[in-house]
Amino acid sequence: MQHATSHYILKISCPATSGIVAAVTTYLAEKGCYISEMSQFDDDTSGRFFMRAVFRFNDQYEGDIDEVEQGFDAVARRFDMEWTLHSTVQPMRVLLMVSKYDHCLSDLLYRHQKGEMDMQITAIVSNHLDLRAMAEREGIRFIYLPVTRDTKAQQEAALMQIVDETRTELVVLARYMQILSDDLCKQLSGRAINIHHSFLPGFKGAKPYHQAYERGVKLIGATAHYVTSDLDEGPIIEQEVQRVDHAYLPDDLVAVGRDTETVALSKAVKYHLEHRVFLNGDRTVIFR
Repeated sequence: MQHATSHYILKISCPATSGIVAAVTTYLAEKGCYISEMSQFDDDTSGRFFMRAVFRFNDQYEGDIDEVEQGFDAVARRFDMEWTLHSTVQPMRVLLMVSKYDHCLSDLLYRHQKGEMDMQITAIVSNHLDLRAMAEREGIRFIYLPVTRDTKAQQEAALMQIVDETRTELVVLARYMQILSDDLCKQLSGRAINIHHSFLPGFKGAKPYHQAYERGVKLIGATAHYVTSDLDEGPIIEQEVQRVDHAYLPDDLVAVGRDTETVALSKAVKYHLEHRVFLNGDRTVIFR
């Protein structure tokens, strides 16, 4: 039994057909639920339907969310739904991964401290010791997992053990400068977010902002996406851009890049924490 003021988020994805909205809203109404927010999208390309509904029990109704969840299974089977139900009173358990750059980690910690990020940070994992003091100042467990070519598999196994032990639901690569193995990417599919710069044209390798300066770029950008085995090509959650010109020196571009990276990552993490993101093949559906 949950308190009447608890809110719940129902996420649904299924083949597009008629009657889905009616079935869902009728079922929730019969269970004494009030829908306070609902978003839907019908993707003509993939032929799939997506819905996000936020609801609570009516004030006069002593509802049982377990009963609602069990009963909804019959509705879900009718429409071949993939669905999840989440309580907003339970913060998502999040593990942060970093290397040496601190701007994304600092931004996420600040937003969390100010109440913008409804999450419980289970640990900060790093392959360097540079940001240990930052974690300890916040009273967050810091785990040092240095990675070499010989120890990569062993340390990735240790990471997954930490994820399992801490019951981590989301892993955020807040400028973690190590390429994850295909196996680890598969294990973290749909629950790991990465951030990287994005330019036109693309600049890979060392000092991308200096490469951008040499080519005279006019836009600096950053992309937050889900981690897949295709390096930096996972489903995109959020992108930020800022216009620059010939007067920007490499250090200026780096500074702009930091801003775009922190904003794109924080938005992407927040969308995920609020269960607003749906995977749609290689794309995403996001109800803002």
